[in-house]
Amino acid sequence: MAAERLVVIGGDAAGMSAASQARRLKGPGELEIVAFERGGFTSYSACGIPYWVGGDVAGPDALIARTPEEHRARSIDLRMRTEVTGVDVAGRRVRAVDLGSGEAYWTGYDRLVIATGARPVRPALPGMDAPGVHGVQTLDDGQALLETLDRAPGDRRAVVVGAGYIGVEMAEALLKHGFAVTVLNRGEQPMATLDPDMGRLVHEAMDGLGITTVNRAGVTAIRTGPDGRVRAVVAGGTEYPADVVVLGIGVEPETELARAAGLPLGPHGGLLTDLSMRVVGRDDIWAGGDCVEVLDLVAGRTRHIALGTHANKHGQVIGSNVAGGYGTFPGVVGTAVSKVCDLEIARTGLREKDARAVGLRFVTATIESTGRAGYYPGARPMTVKMLAEYRTGRLLGVQIVGRDGAAKRVDVAAVALTAGMTVEQLTALDLGYAPPFSPVWDPVLVAARKAVTAVRRAGTA
Repeated sequence: MAAERLVVIGGDAAGMSAASQARRLKGPGELEIVAFERGGFTSYSACGIPYWVGGDVAGPDALIARTPEEHRARSIDLRMRTEVTGVDVAGRRVRAVDLGSGEAYWTGYDRLVIATGARPVRPALPGMDAPGVHGVQTLDDGQALLETLDRAPGDRRAVVVGAGYIGVEMAEALLKHGFAVTVLNRGEQPMATLDPDMGRLVHEAMDGLGITTVNRAGVTAIRTGPDGRVRAVVAGGTEYPADVVVLGIGVEPETELARAAGLPLGPHGGLLTDLSMRVVGRDDIWAGGDCVEVLDLVAGRTRHIALGTHANKHGQVIGSNVAGGYGTFPGVVGTAVSKVCDLEIARTGLREKDARAVGLRFVTATIESTGRAGYYPGARPMTVKMLAEYRTGRLLGVQIVGRDGAAKRVDVAAVALTAGMTVEQLTALDLGYAPPFSPVWDPVLVAARKAVTAVRRAGTA
């Protein structure tokens, strides 16, 4: 009997995790695997690009988990610099174009995995495509940005458009290169994944580092000089001089192929799948990574979250299922961490506006503590904000801003959210304690105690 053919579109985290897992379960005689990647790299960490640009990581080789040659050595027919331009779901085939030769051809499949990722948001504004304006989605993007930084003139002025995770991380990287950095943020405060009161703490810390952050600054144009290169960014009627511009506005699902093929998309533009990561309504197509929407376990609705952690898990589940095994991806609670210099930023679950959007009533509790016992050398401040459901006390979300190990404390809250715990149950957790690592009452537990009081007061109101 001839081997079945699995075709994978996309050679990064989700796609190659799926291909690799499928190959572990079925050999070449049972399953032929063909993977298409339009770029020059596979299985790399896009999340590491700001740290490569900032000099913390040697890169780009350090960011590559597995090379094309390593995949091919495992009997995966990986075709680089080859873009899939069409999916014929009725005929079970994909159209691919070799970007080097221009040759186009069709390849049939028995099973298909769509892992096309996400694309950076790039507004259609004057000057947006000028030399010196950079996105940071791929390793090629990172290399191009480094080359621009090396050629920058003596003034060395940089503007970052957007103040989300990529924006603040790139601001730090540019600061390390000796640039005067301005961050233009259209929101009320940096880090819109936090509530504004917590975002204000990030703003204050960025100011203290010498990063100029301008809020409520919607960019309207990029100005260029006589040489055609970027020279300024216009926002709110003000020009901000720039020798380099980095876009950190965010990403959106890359689902044009799926849309053209008539596959189902969700409210955020991502592919819709079931728990096995199979595309809804199709028994021969799976999808994973940044091109899909996932279930938010706290809000009870789908969202688009572009993170490598999810993409790799999706790939494992898909690879198991396409090869005859079994796996599911039940959903997420929205955990993410970041940093700008030594300031750590973390969040999980719902913000206040998220809770309101799904009709939840809630109370909040915000506390200030330290990451170590107050008397232990090096103890530094940490702010924890907690949301709990009105009356029931169910934990809804946690945000943490601080130093000295602040970010990873959010993992305790992520587990509690996944388990559906109440803030009162959270106060009883047996967390590790020693003066170098935590006060007697860990900051997360202090916030939970305050949230319990808020829930009780709300119940008597």
